[in-house]
Amino acid sequence: MHKDAHGLDLTTASAEAAAAFDRAVEGYISFRADMPQRLAALAAADPDFAMAHVMRGYMLMLSFAAANITLAADCARAARACAAGATAREQAHIAALEAWAANRTGKAIAIWEQILAEHPHDVLALRLAHYAHFWTGRADMMLASILRVEPRWSAALPAWGTLLACRCFAHEECGHYLEAELAGRAALDVDPGDLWAAHGLAHVMEMQGRVTEGIAHIGAFRAHWDGANNVRHHLYWHEAMFHLERGDFARVLALYDHEFRDLDAPLTRAVPDLYIDIQNGASMLFRLSLRGVDVGDRWAEIADKAEARIGDCASAFTLPHWMMALAATGRFAAGERMLAAMRDYARGEGDTPALVARYALPVCEAVLARGRGEYGAAVAAMRPALGGMHRMGGSHAQQDVLEQLFLDCALRAGMEADARMLLERVAGRHKVPPSRRAAYAKAAREVGFVS
Repeated sequence: MHKDAHGLDLTTASAEAAAAFDRAVEGYISFRADMPQRLAALAAADPDFAMAHVMRGYMLMLSFAAANITLAADCARAARACAAGATAREQAHIAALEAWAANRTGKAIAIWEQILAEHPHDVLALRLAHYAHFWTGRADMMLASILRVEPRWSAALPAWGTLLACRCFAHEECGHYLEAELAGRAALDVDPGDLWAAHGLAHVMEMQGRVTEGIAHIGAFRAHWDGANNVRHHLYWHEAMFHLERGDFARVLALYDHEFRDLDAPLTRAVPDLYIDIQNGASMLFRLSLRGVDVGDRWAEIADKAEARIGDCASAFTLPHWMMALAATGRFAAGERMLAAMRDYARGEGDTPALVARYALPVCEAVLARGRGEYGAAVAAMRPALGGMHRMGGSHAQQDVLEQLFLDCALRAGMEADARMLLERVAGRHKVPPSRRAAYAKAAREVGFVS
């Protein structure tokens, strides 16, 4: 038996496997693009190491792709077959993977939180709980999770910067911008290449309307992102959001074409088929279209992927983004097929089907209705979901595109009461009033909204 970088027991006789496990965990929490190679090295070092199978299963689940969920369940079975001598903590990780792959995200979260209660230095459980709280729309629980373990951490631990970065983002999503900024800057002092800390600070600046600082922030740290995975694309999405606020549409499109993807890698000139990249691309094109910007044929590549993924509902928040592409390209028949597949999925068991039924389905119905010019129908479909659609996951900055969708439909339908209601929602959450935000100022003037 060996120990990991934080002193926790690992049930493997191989020192090489223990070191490979640490390297895989480090790659996960620092968003490394070479995770496949790290996982392969871990598997080769000890094929009977239960946590090697768990680690691969977790990474498959993090892709939010239905095809990978079956593979993750296979990993859980392989881990269970190797678990006779595993520690209770390792057994709990296997149970968490089993629950997650069975669409019981809430149960997986509860297991990770129990692991943290007993082993607060388990950075894998820490980061997975942080991720899952976020993608189930529970910013309050995301923050509580970090605050529970933080008193038992210190700068002497290898992943101290990761804890600070998670504290930054959790505070930001709870609206605590001062606390978030302090934690984010402390994390970047530990490691200027910490993408999650840079990401959290970008969110703080977005929510405070600090456009000039936001652009400078991305520029100051981008040199440290070599070797990073798709989270790097999302940071450039944040930069594009700042330029969009300035009305610099040419710069936004340049970032879309050159930084929302890896142009130096083979076969990746298109927007990658990963949930965060689809969200980046579709939401930006939709925002541009609302501003009257001609985006050319850029929707087509996302629409092609959307058609290929009909029936894949693993990421509730990605579904409206798929539908945006189908509607923008006039693929209404495909949109109807997507809705039918979502209804079938929503009748299933588990946590995500419930989210799809209550929130993703009505929002997607609204997106498709808007594409057909049925603005009143779009408002009626989406109105019941407004109060809870954050449960699909996504940050305040990401969810904002759905609020812009509703506002646009309400204005086009002449439904002023709904438009005012939406502006009140936005004013209540965002520090910058609608009258000073590019996406909302015109609407605020039209309905006489003063915040």
